[in-house]
Amino acid sequence: MTPASGSPVLLDIEGRIARVTLNRPDQGNALDISTAEAFKLAIGRIAADPGVRVVFITGAGKRFCVGGDIQSFAARPDQLAENIGHILGPINAALEQLASLPVIVVTGLNGAVGGGGVGLALCADLVVAAESVKLGAGYSAIGLSPDAGASWQLTRRIGVMRAKELFLTNRPLTAAECLAWGIVNTVVPDAEFAAACEQLTTRLAQAAHGSSLSIKHLIDHAASNSLEAHLALEGKNMLVAAASDDAREGVRAFMEKRRPKFD
Repeated sequence: MTPASGSPVLLDIEGRIARVTLNRPDQGNALDISTAEAFKLAIGRIAADPGVRVVFITGAGKRFCVGGDIQSFAARPDQLAENIGHILGPINAALEQLASLPVIVVTGLNGAVGGGGVGLALCADLVVAAESVKLGAGYSAIGLSPDAGASWQLTRRIGVMRAKELFLTNRPLTAAECLAWGIVNTVVPDAEFAAACEQLTTRLAQAAHGSSLSIKHLIDHAASNSLEAHLALEGKNMLVAAASDDAREGVRAFMEKRRPKFD
């Protein structure tokens, strides 16, 4: 079941691709309790669909996600910690579930990214940014601390020193700087953003899924494995892949000089 168009998070599952859209454009897709709960529900529905191979997350309107809904925080200042806790619970549960799914995750950043939106933006295997993107932390400017995996994701991508710079100074990064720092994979003109995201997700959905998941698993564990352990893991995964129908089709298509048709 797909949420109604008025939902704070939209879900569209078409074939092998699940598209998740943060849907509070007038509020910069800011995260409040209803949005957090809707996001968790959307990821749960994706988890229940074994046909999904690619998950694409983006924001409606001109901004991806500006972070927490500060207006709602200000409305109940005496309940700030409780309010944030009600947001973090479902958001963290959704991110953990998403990370455990046998899917490739892509995020499309279509404008401002801030606060907890950074964690959502970087929960992906591949990140596409429009030229208009500005990414900033903002936590220390309002006396708060990173959440939604933002500090974990950024430190893994850009290292300790740059992560500290970004979080401590709150200096916003342009899309070009995000690309240079290794935060995003590619930057495209705003006018070409939707088409570029569609092209990438379609290509990933048509790939040999077992191979894609093996690549994801190996790279995600490379930094924590010894060389000996990683060679063993590579060998195990290679033999599993070599026994698959996709590998046979891939080799056959290569010899026949045609594009493979993977299951």
